[in-house]
Amino acid sequence: MIKDQDLLSIQEVHDAVVEAAEAQKVYASYSQQQVDAIVQAIAEEAYRQAEHLAVLAVTETKMGVIEHKKIKNELASKGVYASICHEKTVGVVHEDPTAKQIEIAYPYGVIAAVSPVTNPTATAIYKTLIALKAQNAIVFSPHPTAVNCTIEALKICHEAAVRAGAPAGLIRWVAHPTIKGTEALMQHKNIQLILATGGSGLVKAAYSSGKPAYGVGPGNVPVYIDHTANVARAVQQIIDSKSFDNSTICATEQAIVVHQDVKAQVMTALAQNGATIVTGEDRLKLAQVISPVPRTLNTQIVGKPAINIAKMAQIQVPASTRVLVAEEQYIGKEHPFSMEKLSPILGLYTAHSQEEAIRLCQQLLDVGGRGHSAAIHAENDQFVKEFSIQMPVSRILVNTMASVGAAGGTTSLTPSYTLGCGAYGGNITSDNITARHLINKKRVAYGIKELAVPKPQHPQNIQQPAVAVNTGEDVTIDPAMIRKIVEDIVSKLTV
Repeated sequence: MIKDQDLLSIQEVHDAVVEAAEAQKVYASYSQQQVDAIVQAIAEEAYRQAEHLAVLAVTETKMGVIEHKKIKNELASKGVYASICHEKTVGVVHEDPTAKQIEIAYPYGVIAAVSPVTNPTATAIYKTLIALKAQNAIVFSPHPTAVNCTIEALKICHEAAVRAGAPAGLIRWVAHPTIKGTEALMQHKNIQLILATGGSGLVKAAYSSGKPAYGVGPGNVPVYIDHTANVARAVQQIIDSKSFDNSTICATEQAIVVHQDVKAQVMTALAQNGATIVTGEDRLKLAQVISPVPRTLNTQIVGKPAINIAKMAQIQVPASTRVLVAEEQYIGKEHPFSMEKLSPILGLYTAHSQEEAIRLCQQLLDVGGRGHSAAIHAENDQFVKEFSIQMPVSRILVNTMASVGAAGGTTSLTPSYTLGCGAYGGNITSDNITARHLINKKRVAYGIKELAVPKPQHPQNIQQPAVAVNTGEDVTIDPAMIRKIVEDIVSKLTV
């Protein structure tokens, strides 16, 4: 049923898309230099406002950590800009003199963007930068519980863009987002591409819209600590990663798989890094808080500090607790510690061999993270390769924080807040989405090879069957008579 709020949202969608489409027509005539100046201005202003936006995001959503949101905003602005600033996205982008081929870029047009509550401002900045770098306009449907901070980020980007010479309306948004409004945005006739970052239902809707779409699946990232790992460093990085912004990045570790030979060292290191091991009755209470409805995550724990979640579960933990850890043997959606928890809670599994570790990681991914990411801490490069080959994911993070590593913060991966899950996850790409994914290319190809077309060497004197012509009567055409008529005509023409 469509309600008044839905009608308002749908009207806002229409107005925003129409305005963005008009602005994009003007923007499509800009040179690479003009586009780059606008993108640089947005990145610099968003970077300057990173802390302000972080405060707004945490205040509004009640998720995450201000200092960590600030880092996310900085990566989304300066980090993303540094990765795309030298890329050609306008006009001729590549010439191959040998192949005699030219590639010319052209934009999609107007992009529909949906941003999540977990990373609202960083996603808004990042998607704006890559869309405008590719000469597109962009219209956002913010998450309903992160509307104000998302719109503030977009206003900052829009004002910076206009000051740098962009046409007004190139960056638009829906101020009253609803499900019906978001559907109307994705299905609008002037939308040429969808960038969907959010839950599986949203991604499914994007793929069902009939429009080209980049959607990403959930992450349920296992991290394996091998017996060859530097255990102290591995555990420190895992706990730092898991507590980063209270585990709101989809590439964050969700369960540790540890080789039995180093388990004792891992347990000691966990305690040294602010992790509290939850056992017995407390473990059961925590599991109930994670998933009060079987096979479903409790959204009230998403992005909350570990000590707050412990209070929800009515268990006592030290005030210094950064992450809650519980040992588990079973894997499946009915076992909460094996789920994607989006909060500083880790399941812990013991592997008696490397082969068992691989199997456990694969099973954890099957719970809901296929295609996304996996992590490993090991000093044996050959085994890292074997592990990576067998993981049904699009990125494997080695000896680093999986959360920010997958997004390009601590690795050489492309900085991105939309991480493709490839065929494993039902996505069109396994890449970290960036500006190059938001352009089309036309190819100009010169002839470089001669093709000799052979002429027939034999007369094409093929007898044709009689043809029945529907004249109202049964008539049969005699091929011999037709040849006689043709020969008579030809003889007259050659006289």
